[in-house]
Amino acid sequence: MTTTTRCAACKYFRRRCSSDCIFAPYFPANNPQRFVCVHRIYGANNIGKMFEGFPEQLRGNAIECLCYEAKCRIQDPVYGCVSIISWLHREIHLAQTQLAKAQAQIALLDPGVEVAITTPR
Repeated sequence: MTTTTRCAACKYFRRRCSSDCIFAPYFPANNPQRFVCVHRIYGANNIGKMFEGFPEQLRGNAIECLCYEAKCRIQDPVYGCVSIISWLHREIHLAQTQLAKAQAQIALLDPGVEVAITTPR
């Protein structure tokens, strides 16, 4: 008696998981929520079509991006991960402003010290 485990996608659709299932490597049976999130946002057919367009070595990275975007889109249906990116840009700008102020204060306290202002890009 052999037992085969179905991937999360095949479990979700209640079908047999073939040996060449394109979802099996990326949606293991022990993490069904991962597939549910991605399926809810993109749909299984669209995910399958996207997989066909990617070389096999890039599919893992692509599914990680899809999973992250799907989780963000579920949490924030309007902006998705763009809201996180915008927040991080504001935080970077705030840190750069604080750094410039601190460097200006150092220059005022000790005029002999040359302060190099660097900003990350």
